[in-house]
Amino acid sequence: MSNPPFPLIRHVSALATPALLRLPVTANQVTTLSLAAGMYANWLVTRGTWRADLVAGLFMVLCYVLDNCDGEVARRKNQCSEFGARFDSFVDWIVHAAFFAALGIGQARATGEDLWLWLGWAGAIGGTLNYVIGLWMEFRTGDQIPQAPEEGYRPTRIGEWVIFFLRELSRADFCFIVLALAAADLLWLLVPAGAIGAQVYWMTQFLDVARRFHV
Repeated sequence: MSNPPFPLIRHVSALATPALLRLPVTANQVTTLSLAAGMYANWLVTRGTWRADLVAGLFMVLCYVLDNCDGEVARRKNQCSEFGARFDSFVDWIVHAAFFAALGIGQARATGEDLWLWLGWAGAIGGTLNYVIGLWMEFRTGDQIPQAPEEGYRPTRIGEWVIFFLRELSRADFCFIVLALAAADLLWLLVPAGAIGAQVYWMTQFLDVARRFHV
């Protein structure tokens, strides 16, 4: 069976994983490199310039590639652990929450308008709420999210497809959205989108059908 076209990041990370497997690095070290790339991208975004945003987009793609590779490295090197899974989840949260805050700072610096700061922090807070609610639900119910895409539930109705696209596919390939908007000098669009979308995202955590999806 051929691999599905989406998420696109899986096709890129599949090319990088063999090279990482030949290096003397652990899965957790790959996750740490992903964190470093993501936070460097976030620092660049605070500069508020087109050139910095474009380089940030490239580093965000690198962050996502490494984030997708760490699980494969863990499985191939027999390094799967609860700590590794939680560390990976933590990195996802901190990179994305910091991204929206950094983007608000960058746009406020570029325009001189403090509104961008508030919108950026709204997105960061929404991402943090999503992370905290996910932890709370995991400890409360013991829910386990399938780690391989073929093990996940696939939507069958229109409403489920909308949730699947907004929660999973857009999240999995978010780095390409960042890079494309940065190249077009339109990265600022993600500030209001994040301020609103992050709130919608954490609210969908309370929908049973949303928690079945994973890519």
